[in-house]
Amino acid sequence: MSVPTSPAALFLVCTAIWGSTWLAITWQLGVVAPEVSVVYRFALASALIGAGCAATGRSLRFGFADHVRFAAWGAMFFGVNYVAVYYAERDVTSGIVAVVFAAIVVASAGGMRVFYGTPITARMVVAAALGLGGVVLLFLPELGSAPSGSRAAIGIAWAFLSMLLATAGNLVAVSVPMKRLPVFPITAWGMFYGALSAALVAVLVGARWTFDARWPYVASLAYLAVFGSVFAFGAYLTLLKAVGAGPASWVGVSTPVVAMLLSTAFEGYRWTTAAVVGVVLAVVGNILALRPPRSDRS
Repeated sequence: MSVPTSPAALFLVCTAIWGSTWLAITWQLGVVAPEVSVVYRFALASALIGAGCAATGRSLRFGFADHVRFAAWGAMFFGVNYVAVYYAERDVTSGIVAVVFAAIVVASAGGMRVFYGTPITARMVVAAALGLGGVVLLFLPELGSAPSGSRAAIGIAWAFLSMLLATAGNLVAVSVPMKRLPVFPITAWGMFYGALSAALVAVLVGARWTFDARWPYVASLAYLAVFGSVFAFGAYLTLLKAVGAGPASWVGVSTPVVAMLLSTAFEGYRWTTAAVVGVVLAVVGNILALRPPRSDRS
């Protein structure tokens, strides 16, 4: 339950774990429906965090208005968002999904402007253009590889939807009422509502409730629930409260790099010139978007 407290350590924990969870998700696909796997992951993580809170005397009691926020946040940030991620990874490699998800840096900036009045600078516009151009270049080899191009397009669409849902959840998380609440108790509730929303999706699509007892599925589920959900989300939310949404989103720069390296090693992802340029542009765009204003730098 304990996580580091320094921003640098929190950043490293999030990068190392989340960079590998994209690959771990691929071991969840096959026997068990994606929606059901998401339910298992976040129900288990919620139970673990809730038990830890109870053992350490952290109260899990909140008012009705807080639970409304938890439900909205959990559905977008933990539930339906991850259903879309699992859908995406059925059709495109995990590294590409991670790069698409990194666009949350720019999307969050736009959301902060719309909902919180945070100004958008010319630098952010340039960063968005670089990031978008990089993602397009990264997709070109996938979309051009007939007959799998149409499936890749569907996977990419799901990846974009997951990023937009996570952005919406991120904006709820940085609202003043949420920022004043303790990290782990609200994470337990957020993951509970995330599992609940994924279960609702499973019911709506008629998914079968099965379980895969083979070790790849069980091991990946344990890793995603304990490390990818409990420790990494705890570290990220602590970082979010400590430094704010913008600086915390730096995790989005490093995570896809780790994910692409793992995708190359374990999924046989083949690099092209367009893909290399695309990843570089996407990362540069994120770095540019997250650099502090000139007046804030020493």
